Amino acid sequence: MNKKKILFVDDEANILSGLKRMLHSMRKEFDFKFAESGKEALELMSDTTFDLVISDMRMPGMDGATLLTEIQKRHPYSIRIMLTGQADEESVLRTVGVAHQFLAKPCETEHLKEVLLRASALHDLISQDALKQIVSQLDTLPSVPEVYARLRKAMADPDISMADVAEIIEEDMAMSAKVLQLVNSAFFGLFQKVESPSRAVNLLGLDTVKNLVLGVGAFSEIKASSTVFSVKKLWAHSMMVGTLAKKIAMSESDDKELIDNCFIAGLLHDIGKLVLLAQMGEKYEQAVLLAKERQVSLCTAEKEIFDTVHGDIGAYLMGLWGMPGAVVEAIGFHHRLEDYPNEKFNPAIAVHTANAFYYENRPDEITGAPHGIAMAHLQSLSLGDTIDHWRNLCAESFEQDSKDD
Repeated sequence: MNKKKILFVDDEANILSGLKRMLHSMRKEFDFKFAESGKEALELMSDTTFDLVISDMRMPGMDGATLLTEIQKRHPYSIRIMLTGQADEESVLRTVGVAHQFLAKPCETEHLKEVLLRASALHDLISQDALKQIVSQLDTLPSVPEVYARLRKAMADPDISMADVAEIIEEDMAMSAKVLQLVNSAFFGLFQKVESPSRAVNLLGLDTVKNLVLGVGAFSEIKASSTVFSVKKLWAHSMMVGTLAKKIAMSESDDKELIDNCFIAGLLHDIGKLVLLAQMGEKYEQAVLLAKERQVSLCTAEKEIFDTVHGDIGAYLMGLWGMPGAVVEAIGFHHRLEDYPNEKFNPAIAVHTANAFYYENRPDEITGAPHGIAMAHLQSLSLGDTIDHWRNLCAESFEQDSKDD
């Protein structure tokens, strides 16, 4: 197995020496290189392809934001991480479109090792380099045009409230994912578990959200429209699956972190569909039509056309963006639960069953053949007898939803 190549960039030689010592035990798994300036880093990258670049923000000459911007253009395949001891908002906003993750400096040894191992596993998730490149260079996910227009209009209103802004952002998958990415960022000093996009908006604050929308263009709108795939329906489906997954989790556990992760994972479980539609729209429409034509699952059609599936694409991007591991895994395994090596109740189980219950209740929304519940796997985990209980719990949400309509 080829070792993953990691490049650290920092103008302080003693910081680089400390990193060398800290990572000494991982030399068999990774090939580490160190550069003392952005210029030196780009020279190294002209000869070698690095899987991951971790750069300090504040450096003389070329700072970290400029360096990562240049790397995004020249080497979009590389995962880009910003490391800084300065939690100033200006730095974050300058790098919000080019850094996949933000780490606080100094970074604890175990946390840094975990980040490296997860990044390495992510690189192995998608086999096609072309698709990796497409996902790695994504700085924003596109939003539904009407919602994007409403948000821009709201931002121009001096009397707009936080609650109004949060309500608009919660209507859109791309915006929700972006604010969750930023709140998960150590840059803001908010590194905490966030249970919803509206909570993320409130933590970021109105001024920051205004800067994201009007200043640095952290949000954008979908340019292509599809006659065979509705982004609005995708988000309505995702919101409901998030709600159902949370309900299932609450019946199994009182662990708040687990419950929150189930909701966020449900909310974002299909974000890979949005990536494929936005980046490769015509080919994604082919996959949708192929699934309907042959009456096969959408995943089967995606595999034939892209040699990957939306779950892996979504997991790859959310992993790059530093979402919690349990959320990333749930996104990646929600259609192949039997491959997930976890013997306890977890977000992947909650999202898998919530997704199946959704289509049991809304069969007209199925593309091609439905994904059934992985009963044999759930029975092997002694969860088979709880499925009907979960189904009844979720039925209440569909009844309420019908009344609201």
